[in-house]
Amino acid sequence: MSVNKASAQWNGTLKEGNGTMSFTGYSGPYTFASRFEEGSETNPEELIGAAHAGCYSMFLSALISGEGLTPSNINTNAIVTLEKDDIGPNISNIQLVCNVICDGLSQEKFDELAAAAKAKCPISRLYDGGTANIELTANLN
Repeated sequence: MSVNKASAQWNGTLKEGNGTMSFTGYSGPYTFASRFEEGSETNPEELIGAAHAGCYSMFLSALISGEGLTPSNINTNAIVTLEKDDIGPNISNIQLVCNVICDGLSQEKFDELAAAAKAKCPISRLYDGGTANIELTANLN
C-alpha cells in the first residue's frame, strides 16, 4: 500500500486571498483568478488533471506490457471542466486525450486496453463511482 501526502495553505478572503499547494517536488501558488478566471497560477483542477493523466498513462502502459509489448510513448492530456450547479462549483467532466506509439499493437487491442485503463486506473475509479473514503480532521486554532 502506498500513502502519499500533499498540502495547501490559503490566506485571506476567497477573491482577494492567495494560497500555495505543495507535494513532493512541487510547490506553487493558486488564486481565485487562476481557478475561476484567467490567472497565471495553478489550480486544484489542473492538479487533478495531471494526476488523472499520469495515472491513466501508467495503467495503460501496464496493460500494454501485459500483452508482451513495450510502448515507446504514451502521452495523455486531461481536460477538466469546472462548472457551477445549485450546490456550487463542481467538476462536471474530465476528458482524457491519449496518443500512444507502440509497435505491434493492433487498433482493436489498443481500443480494448485504452477502455480498460479508463475504467480501472485508480483516479478514474475515484471519480467514476467514488471508491475513496474521505476522512476529515478539522481543528480551529
